Amino acid sequence: MSNTHNRVWFFYVRDMISFAEKVLAYTDGFTQEEFIESGLTYDATLRNLELIGEAATHIPDDVRTAYPEIAWRAIVAMRNRIIHGYLGVDNDTIWSIIQDDIPKLLESLQNMCKQS
Repeated sequence: MSNTHNRVWFFYVRDMISFAEKVLAYTDGFTQEEFIESGLTYDATLRNLELIGEAATHIPDDVRTAYPEIAWRAIVAMRNRIIHGYLGVDNDTIWSIIQDDIPKLLESLQNMCKQS
């Protein structure tokens, strides 16, 4: 991969890290019920989950292939599901993503940055 190619996708990875950190910071100390009822926190968190997915759409296939431990398709699908909220956003699923998937994703993305 060329340096230019690396630099372009690297910025999206850095953005994904920032958005994931915000998700974790915004929801720290919340129970699921408190989160669902939180209004601004809920909306801000969903927005950052959308942005994670949007940034993931800009990661080239060769980079995605090089980091198979990251569920790229699931991240993009999550973004689409949230953005098209009329399809229904399941709060149990969102909470599970926040609690289980985002910390793992953040760690994987940080490792990507260390390797690049």
